[in-house]
Amino acid sequence: MEKNISCHSTLGKAGEDAAADYLAKHGYTIRHRNWRKNHLELDIVAAKDGLLVIIEVKTRRNTEHQLPQEAVNWKKMKHIVVAADAYIKHFNLDTPVRFDIITVVGEEGNFRIEQIEDAFYPTL
Repeated sequence: MEKNISCHSTLGKAGEDAAADYLAKHGYTIRHRNWRKNHLELDIVAAKDGLLVIIEVKTRRNTEHQLPQEAVNWKKMKHIVVAADAYIKHFNLDTPVRFDIITVVGEEGNFRIEQIEDAFYPTL
């Protein structure tokens, strides 16, 4: 069991690294990676074109059982929105926010990366 956790976290870290590289190559400025406050966490916080972009990264070896973005359910979205609110308050920001998902599928060095812009909207 421990080996699976280690392999999973290694793949996840490689996926987040690949996602951050992808964003940088596409003109995003990375503000924070794995930003944490108490029990809240944001995978990547970036900026581009006057927007604060909150990015949830989902990495999978394959899409056999589920598409990576399907793992971002309503509960996860709510958690991300609450964390984004804490981030905005912490840094006293007044800027429009967009929520994206980046899917990373495959093996390190041979990932297929897709960015889903405006993947979800915060519920009021």
